[in-house]
Amino acid sequence: MPELPEVEALKDFLAEHLVGHEIVRVLPVAISVLKTYDPPLSALEGHEVAAVRRYGKFLDVATADGPHFVTHLARAGWLHWKDRLPDGPPRPGKGPLALRVALETGSGFDLTEAGTQKRLAVYVVGDPQEVPGVARLGPDPLADDFDERRFAELLAGERRQLKGALRDQSLLAGVGNAYSDEILHAARMSPFKLAASLSAEETRRLYEALRDTLTGAVERSRGVAAGRLKAEKKSGLRVHGRTGEACPVCGDTVREVSFSDSSLQYCPTCQTGGKPLADRRMSRLLK
Repeated sequence: MPELPEVEALKDFLAEHLVGHEIVRVLPVAISVLKTYDPPLSALEGHEVAAVRRYGKFLDVATADGPHFVTHLARAGWLHWKDRLPDGPPRPGKGPLALRVALETGSGFDLTEAGTQKRLAVYVVGDPQEVPGVARLGPDPLADDFDERRFAELLAGERRQLKGALRDQSLLAGVGNAYSDEILHAARMSPFKLAASLSAEETRRLYEALRDTLTGAVERSRGVAAGRLKAEKKSGLRVHGRTGEACPVCGDTVREVSFSDSSLQYCPTCQTGGKPLADRRMSRLLK
């Protein structure tokens, strides 16, 4: 799933390629992608793009005097830029193409989604806050005013484990499965440590890991073309998706805990005092 750094890079890429250009066609291929119907997709046509913004993992294409095009790429969605779109409208079928946006220049982008879950979402709204997922977002961890004090206030009384808390979009916007693993590894903390149990020093360490990890990922992604962002993300990960490989910090073997629909990766030496976590849903430390 694209997370804050990749969506930030997509925002910058789209701002460079869309702002100042007119949307001439918005062509849906998979009706499941549309989450709003009033105003219709056609309300975007004929309007110039004024800005592209990011809200957590949501992308917002704002027109100068019309509605906003807001999308969430979900787990298996992606955006593909085309300097020259194919002639003729796309044909509905069993392929991954979900929606196409065309500019007056003949360029534009496709939204695609692999797999069968179909969670890719597109909204056409007068204000991004009309999108439920945007309205419930917590603070952006890279915002200038998001300091250590504010982070500590968010965690105070939070009875969940750190892994779940970091991924909760209503608590903190933009962090998902991959970067929560990376942040916890950088902070040298177990994913199952209770958020409310952190000392002041641990809170500082986690805050610094949060900001440093995301800032570093954004910098690596900056200027990378949309089509290469997935590979760039994977190349920068130290533990996530690297089960069985050596930890780049200590050399221990990266381990995994699997759940029904996801998994996490961690280093026992760096994060859990050398004790492997039980690979079961109870997720307790092995005795």
